[in-house]
Amino acid sequence: MTFNEIMNSPLLYGLVGAGIVYILIFCGLTFRKAYKHGLEIGLTEEKLKSVIVSSAIYSIVPSVSIVVGLFSLATVIGVPWSWFRLSVVGAVAYEVTAADMAATGAGYESIAALNAAGDTSIIGTLMFVMSIGIMGGMIGVLLFGKKIQTSVANARNKNGALGALLTGVMSMAIIEALLPMQMIKGPVHLAVAATACLLSFLQRQFVRATGLKWYRSFIMSVTLILGMASSLFWVQVLG
Repeated sequence: MTFNEIMNSPLLYGLVGAGIVYILIFCGLTFRKAYKHGLEIGLTEEKLKSVIVSSAIYSIVPSVSIVVGLFSLATVIGVPWSWFRLSVVGAVAYEVTAADMAATGAGYESIAALNAAGDTSIIGTLMFVMSIGIMGGMIGVLLFGKKIQTSVANARNKNGALGALLTGVMSMAIIEALLPMQMIKGPVHLAVAATACLLSFLQRQFVRATGLKWYRSFIMSVTLILGMASSLFWVQVLG
């Protein structure tokens, strides 16, 4: 069997499906417990239903970018594993980077090159790297999450707008740490990154000019779609 055949095999679909079902059951039980607790503390059923509906609606928009990321990730590591990673825990930027690191560590130019070669010996390593790396964040939250949250909240309250700005800058720094890794891969990667930055800037200007604040939730999704579309153009131009 080739890399693609294993990564899209019925067995992997079954294992991933079992994991997704477990998560759904866990979410259902948590939802039921939270609903009952809401009634216990005096919230009305109408208020709880309103919260449920509004939360469901506002969760749809951010999920668009996840679905777009699923399509891009599935082309190189298969549908089931991409589905599992992005539906349970993970992010497109991290998953692609971790998979690429596993592939380059095995001697391939990229994860796409590994996929094209069909090398099945790297599959276990690929899954392990993608899984073990992100566990640091989960463990860190369990051990230090409350203290970090309290410290950040205190900083915001103490410094006002400056505290909020510093929090945003820290989040941006985490994202930007991944950007140079993509830009140095070649002219096509650099051009796509520049295109994505330009698209984000233009959309922000559009929101400011029109006052359509609701569109801000769509900026990431639109940028992902148009950025990936631009890669087809840049491949033809820069090869």
